Amino acid sequence: MIEPVHLADFFAVFFSAAMVILFGALYALLFAFSKVKASPGLMPLAYLSYLGLVASVLILARAAHLEGAFWNSVVALMLAGYLAAPHAIFRLCVGTHLVEHADESSPEFSTKQGG
Repeated sequence: MIEPVHLADFFAVFFSAAMVILFGALYALLFAFSKVKASPGLMPLAYLSYLGLVASVLILARAAHLEGAFWNSVVALMLAGYLAAPHAIFRLCVGTHLVEHADESSPEFSTKQGG
């Protein structure tokens, strides 16, 4: 059973939860800009914000008393998923748009020829 958050830990839970949201959004944003704008200099900043996300999640888990093997595995799975998700989503988007553009350049699907 989860132990309720003590009033003394409320600020830590609130602040670290806000930091999880901010660092997660910053990681996704910097990752996307790094790939879309072909600016590899942004990627280290994206991974730095991911480290901020990791620290925030660990602080949140400790302050919210999420302890034990189950909660540790949930936290680890969430962190691994958030690290891998932008990579997978970017590959999916690139693959989808390549197929989309390949279909448009195909003569049988060309709108210029009335087909």
